[in-house]
Amino acid sequence: MDSRVSELFGGCCRPAGGAAGSALRGRGSAAPGCTSSSSKAKKKSGRSRGGKANNPPFLPPEAEDGNIEYKLKLVNPSQYRFEHLVTQMKWRLQEGRGEAVYQIGVEDNGLLVGLSEEEMRASLKTLRRMAEKVGADITVLREREVDYDSDVPRKITEVLVRKVPDNQQFLDLRVAVLGNVDSGKSTLLGVLTQGELDNGRGRARLNLFRHLHEIQSGRTSSISFEILGFNSKGEVVNYSDSRTAEEICESSSKMITFIDLAGHHKYLKTTIFGLTSYCPDFAMLVVSANTGIAGTTREHLGLAMALKVPFFIVISKVDLCSKATVERTVKQLERILKQPGCNKLPLLVNSDDDAVTAAQQFAQSPNITPIFTLSSVSGENLDLLKVFLNILPPLTNSKEQEELMQQLTEFQVDEIYTVPEVGTVVGGTLSSGICREGEHLVVGPTDDGKFLRLKVCSIQRNRSACRVLRAGQAATLALGPFDRSLLRKGMVMVSPEMNPTICSVFEAEIVLLFHATTFRKGFQVTVHVGNVRQTAIVEKIHGKDKLRTGEKAVVRFRFIKHPEYLKIGAKLLFREGVTKGIGHVTDLQAITTKENGLEESLGQLSF
Repeated sequence: MDSRVSELFGGCCRPAGGAAGSALRGRGSAAPGCTSSSSKAKKKSGRSRGGKANNPPFLPPEAEDGNIEYKLKLVNPSQYRFEHLVTQMKWRLQEGRGEAVYQIGVEDNGLLVGLSEEEMRASLKTLRRMAEKVGADITVLREREVDYDSDVPRKITEVLVRKVPDNQQFLDLRVAVLGNVDSGKSTLLGVLTQGELDNGRGRARLNLFRHLHEIQSGRTSSISFEILGFNSKGEVVNYSDSRTAEEICESSSKMITFIDLAGHHKYLKTTIFGLTSYCPDFAMLVVSANTGIAGTTREHLGLAMALKVPFFIVISKVDLCSKATVERTVKQLERILKQPGCNKLPLLVNSDDDAVTAAQQFAQSPNITPIFTLSSVSGENLDLLKVFLNILPPLTNSKEQEELMQQLTEFQVDEIYTVPEVGTVVGGTLSSGICREGEHLVVGPTDDGKFLRLKVCSIQRNRSACRVLRAGQAATLALGPFDRSLLRKGMVMVSPEMNPTICSVFEAEIVLLFHATTFRKGFQVTVHVGNVRQTAIVEKIHGKDKLRTGEKAVVRFRFIKHPEYLKIGAKLLFREGVTKGIGHVTDLQAITTKENGLEESLGQLSF
């Protein structure tokens, strides 16, 4: 394993092939003199080759913010102390948006003291009472033996506390699924969400396809969504024991929404739209063990890095390959991840302990990249991926969520449907604010730069009814008799008080990732900014006449068709053939309110 990984995890890592170290907690390093209960036979009581560890086992000092709490012991607290502990648990749950991790047997300064068997049993009993008081459930993630200046075995225990926030139905994480064509993306999602292994001929993926040609070719060409739930005890909830998505939502405390994207190069624009528009929290890059890094794998990896989406890697189809072939693919990935352009630290997951470590380290450090090797046919190591997804915490904390919710309503329109007896329905993500049933919003910009009034008739999340939508959540909104022909992808629905600004001309600071010749004024590219996708022409390159691969500049673009709603600072990605570049919006030549105005839609006169 790379020496930097060993240093990061405090020297308690397995040496073989980049395997995950026994790091105890998400933010910190693993403690010297600290071993998992599963490795007692190999390394009894955590002693190193030279005897006991010379340094005290430790973690970083406890932070006041965040969802991780250290407790030395919780043995028979007084009533006053118990109420204080319950209040403290509520705070940690709020910080983790419904999830908290308790380290029992650890002092506030991070010293791993450990507890005897009897003390640990009493502490866990108290912790369970605390969880019951706030309506949460606890799950023991793992135990460690600490061997420091003591002949009596002493343990520390890591416990996950989970409670659905009072103002939410469940915790929700979005995971975009990337990878080359035929790497097994849809099959893996079918196995995870349906609860049945594949037959080796693609049976598991059939329920995910949306079009006949996808079933006939076996290749995804559109964006589809699949859900995997976990209840408050960490148990999987999927279609194997639930008939409908509504039942899964009702039984789950945590929901993983997979965004299945296309792998074939000719559907690249759809894949980019899925990454930029649906705002995934994480990305899962699926690589076939028998073909290795091929086709669009590098391109998808580059897209995730350019858009700064944290990603983990799943090597599929290990049942088709020899162990040597799988190891060669792992080494190939590790070599790419460690290159200067990536600067990632690969972490191979081989056990439940590694999966817990990977989930916590992955959320805290952007450089960590967990790697799973599994099979959708034999089910090998599939449970490790489920453990990882169950523990994976949200990226945003409660403060950031509250700040977004206090802003004015802004909903991105990503999909448009017509549903019989319902009318026009739009799907997308609420970027900020709160949206309620019956709320009046404006949608635009139209081709002539106007905004139209409309009313939100009803809301659905994951195919189940929902009355209130909060910032960061994806949903579909029914708009009743609103004329569908007036809508298009890339529009936004905002609060009328926002006075939205739109533009046809904007400037962006870009880096030209690749271009065969020189990038000049007059060149046309397809620009992706959030849910906006439109062709733009290069009007001016500030300070230069032309750009070559790898060069930076501030460039002025003009949309060739209609104005769009953009924000300064938004991430930008542009492409045209093999030409690719990334950057961010720096300036907008906004069209004034008098020019764009508000126009009442036909068919909405009734309100």
